Amino acid sequence: MSQSERSVPWFLWPFHAIWRLVTFVLNATGRLICAVIGIALMVVGTVVTLTIVAAPVGVPLIVIGALLLVRALF
Repeated sequence: MSQSERSVPWFLWPFHAIWRLVTFVLNATGRLICAVIGIALMVVGTVVTLTIVAAPVGVPLIVIGALLLVRALF
């Protein structure tokens, strides 16, 4: 590999590796939190929808929760 093909100089590689590890951990944590919030919204929306009076509030909660869950998975 020639010098022009490298994107990170060799002496900065340890800092680059640490930075990549930190971003991976934060991305994984963010996706997990997004999935948990999505599932919680879906459960709350289902419970609220069971009370027929509050169904107009519960259905959007289920949809928002499903969208968050899809975003966390993909």
